[in-house]
Formats: sequence, C-alpha cells, structure tokens
Amino acid sequence: MFSEHAARDPMVTRAGSRLAKPEQPAVLMSEEDMVRHLSETGRYRILTKLVPRAVAPFPRPEFPLKGIILDTETTGLNARKDEIIEIGVIAFTFDATGNIGDVTGVYGGLQQPSVSIPSDITRLTGITNEMVAAQSIDIAALKALIEPADLLIAHNAGFDRPFCEAFSDLFSGKAWACSNSEIDWASRGYEGTKLGYLIGQAGYFHDGHRAVDDCFALLEVLARQGDGSASTAFAELYEASQRSRVRIFAENSPFDMKDHLKARGYRWSDGSDGRPKSWWIEVGEEALDDELRYLRAEIYRYPDADPPIKRLTAIDRFRA
Repeated sequence: MFSEHAARDPMVTRAGSRLAKPEQPAVLMSEEDMVRHLSETGRYRILTKLVPRAVAPFPRPEFPLKGIILDTETTGLNARKDEIIEIGVIAFTFDATGNIGDVTGVYGGLQQPSVSIPSDITRLTGITNEMVAAQSIDIAALKALIEPADLLIAHNAGFDRPFCEAFSDLFSGKAWACSNSEIDWASRGYEGTKLGYLIGQAGYFHDGHRAVDDCFALLEVLARQGDGSASTAFAELYEASQRSRVRIFAENSPFDMKDHLKARGYRWSDGSDGRPKSWWIEVGEEALDDELRYLRAEIYRYPDADPPIKRLTAIDRFRA
C-alpha cells in the first residue's frame, strides 16, 4: 500500500524540526524590584502595610512642641449616654512650622462599659464583651501623655472630644484640632476624608477600627510629603488650629428660610446643648463680614440685623 521509498523516510516530528533551546535559569527579583516593575506597567497600584513608628528614647530637641493623636471606640454615637470602650493615644513632637519629630509615647486601653456592647459596634470594631470584661483605662498612663500636650488631634474631634471630656476632665481646657474638617484634603488630591480613603491613597493599608492602629495610620498621612502640596497636612492642620473661628447663630430667622440656611451649610441646634435654639454656622474670621451680609440681605432682609456670634479658639472648638 505504501511505496518502499516512503517507508524508508525518517519520521519528522515538530520537536525535531528545530534545535532545542537550553533551559533559561529563573530570574530572581527582589521585593523592591517587583514593586517597581508592577508600578511601572501602570496597571497596578501597590499598597504597603503600615509599620508603626518606634518610640524614640531620646526625642530630638529641635522639635519642642508636644502633640497627641487620639482615637476612641464607643458603645454608640451619643456622648451623653454612650461610653468609651477603647482609647488609643500616640504622643509625638513637632516644631512651630508643623514638622513632625519623634513618637514619644503610646497608650491603648480597653474599658468595660456599664451596658453590653451592641452587636453592630462589635462588628465595626471587633471589640467584644469578653475582651473588655474587668478592663479599665489607666488614667495615670493617659495623664502622663495628655497633660504636657500642646495640641490634641482627632480625625473627628466633634465626636471624640465630647466623649473624652465626659470620661475625664483631663481632656478639658486643652487645644483640639480636627484632621477631618480642618485640612483641605481635596486640594491634596484625596477623594474622601475618611481615614480608610486617606491611608489607601497615601499608599498604605493597616488594621483599621482599633484605636492605636488608627492613630498610627493618621500620623503617617499627616506627616506625608510629596502629595503635591508645599507643606504637610499636619502643617496645614497646626496653622488652622492657631486661628480663631466664629460661630454665627441665625437666631429668629424666618421659618421659610430654613432650606436656604441648610443648603448654605448651617446646622440646627435645638438649644439642649446650651447654644441658642437656632440655625448656626462656623466660619473663619476672614469670612465673618460676608456671612453677616448674606444673613442681612437674604435671610432677615433687614440691614441692621445683628445675629449673635461667638468667637472660638482651639480650646473652645469641638465641644459638645
């Protein structure tokens, strides 16, 4: 069936049709090279796990001011009835131009509340009733860090300050700053103000929703260089804390103007916290005259209207 010549032809295979290449040795890349390679493709964004700064045994003298970053976890949102179940504090040094120096102390403590921790709080924080059983926050340890501080910082000072002052008068009479509301994060290229957004866009990830971990995360974002701004976020925050603010109460404003006030950023006070029962807003000193002109022209429609105002410093701000 086959010719004799065909039978003698050698079988040719695909593998035999070309010279076999010698096996190439695997190229080992360092972690830094892998990160650089992936980043340079433009298809990947690399996040680095945040490593907390070490406490400096001998703080540098060129950073004479003392700052605190603090965070609380609580049983709820109302400082009048809910309680702190965890507090985290980082003490650090800085100078008058807002350069951060050294971490000088860390404290984290749990506190058993008088009621059971709600299940939604446990889901959010990971803190269970078993974890806080028989636990109490060490006031002496807190005092050693808080008492000498020139500035206390929280990422939502309007939340944390009332809880801290209800917990201990140690926190009263101190200057407070809010890293959420007193920094223009959008101008720095950030898409949101939640700590998770900030730390992610800064190129890190961390174990969130535990007090000390959140404090270290915030410290790195505040100290970060190279976000396109001339100064760090902390320098901006410290400068803001040195300026006074003005709270304007649109007392006795017409009821039908409430939507206009709300749209402009005014908030309602029912009078239960000692403030006038009215709509109010807080502005910088430089914006006071413009805001009063707005109220007189658009809300009261009376050129001699004289709504109450209250000037606030960092010592007064963010109280309940």
